Amino acid sequence: MQWEQSPARLHRSLGEEKPGSVLGHCSSLCYLQVSISSGNASKGSWQAGDISLICSAGLFKASFLPGQKALSIGHSQEGFMSLNSTAFSHPPYFLLIGIPGLEEEQFWIAFPFCIMYGVALLGNITLLLIIKAEPSLHEPMFLFLAMLAFTDLVLSTSTLPKMLSIFWLGFGEIGFPSCLTQMFFIHTFSTVESGVLSAMALDRFVAICCPLRHSTILSGPVVVALVSLVLVRGVLLVSPTCFLVHQRRFCQHHVIAHSYCEHMAVVKLACGDTRANVTYGLFVALLVTGTDLVLISVSYTMILRVVARLPSREAQLKAFSTCTSHVCVILAFYTPALFTVLAHRFGQGIPPPVHIVVANLYLLVPPTLNPIVYGVRTKKLWDRVVRLFQRKGT
Repeated sequence: MQWEQSPARLHRSLGEEKPGSVLGHCSSLCYLQVSISSGNASKGSWQAGDISLICSAGLFKASFLPGQKALSIGHSQEGFMSLNSTAFSHPPYFLLIGIPGLEEEQFWIAFPFCIMYGVALLGNITLLLIIKAEPSLHEPMFLFLAMLAFTDLVLSTSTLPKMLSIFWLGFGEIGFPSCLTQMFFIHTFSTVESGVLSAMALDRFVAICCPLRHSTILSGPVVVALVSLVLVRGVLLVSPTCFLVHQRRFCQHHVIAHSYCEHMAVVKLACGDTRANVTYGLFVALLVTGTDLVLISVSYTMILRVVARLPSREAQLKAFSTCTSHVCVILAFYTPALFTVLAHRFGQGIPPPVHIVVANLYLLVPPTLNPIVYGVRTKKLWDRVVRLFQRKGT
């Protein structure tokens, strides 16, 4: 705990031979209040009194009887942990506060978030329905796009409804099992989305560099195998993260300074040594992003070399146009993702509102942009959308 007043000064306050009350600032969300009836704190015992941990999530209170040993305020972290040794291992619920520092403004911030969520739902569901209904779109590129749309729906739906209930209604409580479930879906499908983007880069590489062998190399079974591999990879890498969190004791306050159950935001509330959680989480993040970004970079480097040698200027522009949309989606996904991962561990100077807003946009911007970018810039898909609306108009 970091005190608003020094431990020495607090000792002097507690050592007075008269009733009193001392209020220490534990964090931006919690206060430790020590009330004394009479006694001698310097000798380590009081006649009677109580200790209260006051948080925005509620009140934790413990009383000590005459003659009992008091906790050592000089070692406030250990003292509080010993005080709370009989407390729950897993809290019944966590309290999500939304965007720390913007609690008053987040009511209005929710409106653009809600509009983006609506666009993401409408766009991705439309993509799935069109790809399913049109046999001519049952190609590797559009099958990967369908998987991307499904992933975006899961990502946005696992966070936005709860987020909006926090911003508009103040319903920040989330049960411990629900929090773990949300964490699992968020991180699993973030990993899946990264894998799908790398699979789409591979598809573009084969389509441009080996156009005559495209259907042979990326046949139906191969596409299914790639999608399955991406999904299994996400589940296998993220499951240990949730298991490690489940093994932790949460003996401090249960207020999450975030708008959803992000892994590191939850781990920061656990007591004891959490280096295994931090190390494994960073390992998974760097492994996934590093592997996929290397594959994407190699694919597009090879694509650019082939496109630069095309004799026709029109063919070059067409190839560049096909790849531009994919590059935009990649940048929209990986830029905030890397910012969010690194900010938790190395970005102590980043203001919390900036960090949390970027973390929210990381799960909202790609699902919103993907159907727009691919729907507008992919001519074959756009033609099917236009034909569908013309058919309904007649």
